[in-house]
Amino acid sequence: MSESTSTTAAVAGAATGAEQALRPHAENAFAAELAALAAADDRPRPARWNLSPWAVATYLLGGTLPDGTVVTPKYVGPRRIVEVAVTTLATDRALLLLGVPGTAKTWVSEHLAAAVSGDSTLLVQGTAGTPEEAIRYGWNYAQLLTHGPSRNALVSSPVMRAMAEGRIARVEELTRIPADVQDTLITILSEKTLPIPELGTETQAVRGFNLIATANDRDRGVNDLSSALRRRFNTVVLPLPATAEDEVDIVSRRVDQIGLSLDLPAAPQGADEIRRVVTVFRELRGGITEDGRTKVKSPSGTLSTAEAISVVTNGLALAAHFGDGVLRAGDVAAGILGAVVRDPAADRLVWQEYLETVVRERDGWKDFYRACREVSV
Repeated sequence: MSESTSTTAAVAGAATGAEQALRPHAENAFAAELAALAAADDRPRPARWNLSPWAVATYLLGGTLPDGTVVTPKYVGPRRIVEVAVTTLATDRALLLLGVPGTAKTWVSEHLAAAVSGDSTLLVQGTAGTPEEAIRYGWNYAQLLTHGPSRNALVSSPVMRAMAEGRIARVEELTRIPADVQDTLITILSEKTLPIPELGTETQAVRGFNLIATANDRDRGVNDLSSALRRRFNTVVLPLPATAEDEVDIVSRRVDQIGLSLDLPAAPQGADEIRRVVTVFRELRGGITEDGRTKVKSPSGTLSTAEAISVVTNGLALAAHFGDGVLRAGDVAAGILGAVVRDPAADRLVWQEYLETVVRERDGWKDFYRACREVSV
């Protein structure tokens, strides 16, 4: 096989793999939109950015390009929040996306990296067991034992690669990483260099490098950021959707995208059920009904938009495989119960009281009430 033939086959294989991926990376899933934006973008671009800040914001917020290409919204929320996040990445400050669980921090982080660098995969996933090597570098121990410390034996972390290539690195769930490991970022963010004392050298960040971290202080098991580290970030707080309409729009869009990869029926078939799920979540989350007349108790869970998406997606799967393909009250009832009742004792009482005092009396919700009662028994 010739070199050109093998190269073509490799590219075709990579494309097929991306198409078959259960969840393609943003730069693959929205490659057509990114290419159209790059072609139409005539504004100044920071060093090694694929798009200008204006085009990056348009990619996230959506719009129509001069050639008629429609860019779908990736984030539904205040435009100023996105503009501040994008401009932060064009400075020497790192970006910290802060918010309660389910406010699209990871989603925004991925799409920002895809739009700026064309690569959202330079990722460190924060957990309680994340070691320092995940942020700095590690070693190929076979090489290390055979030849001693050398560049060939060094294993670059995603952050180190981003520094060397002038790309965007991502650190997810920064507050779940132990505090001493978090502080590994201080030198990287302040001095823009990563010392390698074993080799007596360093990796300096080239222009285009920056870092996006996500964090929340709502869940249990989080580690507060030190003041020194927090000063290295520009913090942007992502709020919960301001209105029910915004949240319904977000849930519908994401469910459609997930459903396409799972061959599930389109979400509009269950638009009424999506609105019901969102209404229930917003009322229990806010402690008051949407008409402002009745106060309700809130359960211990967050009842985030992400959880609403999960409930509806699961309901669509039930409708597709065990129903007639149309999303109905019975398909989402069990999912709502699982999302609301995290504490079997306290949360179950909250849910039953809400069903009897709010859902039971609401016009047009009788089928929803009966379905929820059936799974709650």
